[in-house]
Amino acid sequence: MTERKPPGVTFESWVDKQIRDAEGRGEFAQLAGAGKPLPAGTDTTYDELWWIKQKMAREGLSVLPPTLALRKEAEDALAAAYAAPSERIARKIVTDVNVKIRDMMFKPPPGPPLGMKPYDVEEVVRVWHRRRTAAEGPAAGGSAV
Repeated sequence: MTERKPPGVTFESWVDKQIRDAEGRGEFAQLAGAGKPLPAGTDTTYDELWWIKQKMAREGLSVLPPTLALRKEAEDALAAAYAAPSERIARKIVTDVNVKIRDMMFKPPPGPPLGMKPYDVEEVVRVWHRRRTAAEGPAAGGSAV
């Protein structure tokens, strides 16, 4: 246990003596993280939710407003539709995300506007067919020299 500050000694000099004595005993020699840089993202402002933010970063989570989350979901759905193994699956992916887009267009939540409209399913399918034939074209047709 730490001893009490003797009367008549200034607090600063008493603390300095405590630190010097601890250094002399080697109590600061093997501290975890000694000589390593501070973790990234540390700043001097205090945030009451720091532990929640660190937990979410460790878990790979993020919280977006509903409209921004739907924009991201729609982009991912379009990419998944283009990579779908069949036209039926591509149509289903686009149709499902279009339902969500329409719902949010008619009942907008608070936050930034959605700023997008439902995808044209037929156009997505045309692009899907073009990409599919372009990927299969050179392999199926061979080379004409």
